[in-house]
Amino acid sequence: MHTHLGRRTPRALVLSVAALLAVCCTATATATLPTRTSLAGTWAGSYSGAFSGTFRFTWTQSGSKLSGSIHLSNPPGKYGLAGKVGRNGGIQFGVVGAGATYTGTVSGKSMSGSYKSPQGGGSWSAHKLDLRKHP
Repeated sequence: MHTHLGRRTPRALVLSVAALLAVCCTATATATLPTRTSLAGTWAGSYSGAFSGTFRFTWTQSGSKLSGSIHLSNPPGKYGLAGKVGRNGGIQFGVVGAGATYTGTVSGKSMSGSYKSPQGGGSWSAHKLDLRKHP
């Protein structure tokens, strides 16, 4: 009987420690993930480089996926947008029909980064609009 207990005790102890570590590690990983900011809404900004101008875009967010439209001053027009946002605040999106791709980072109600197009690249920055103040 003592031998039987001896075999179970280490196994039970190992399983208990493993379960405790799993709970602790999960709680720590969850606590350290950055809070996601909703990017849905209207943003305005500017870009410079191969093209220079201003833009205003509106998009919706579903999880990490972004979609919407952008109004560019150069080349002028309204174009479709598709992109994604990462857990670390990284953002990537493309302008359908204009051939430009944007990468950057988001911090609160501001974002900035660089863009590439077949004609060259440059930098961009934007801020989220409060439509009560900027209709």
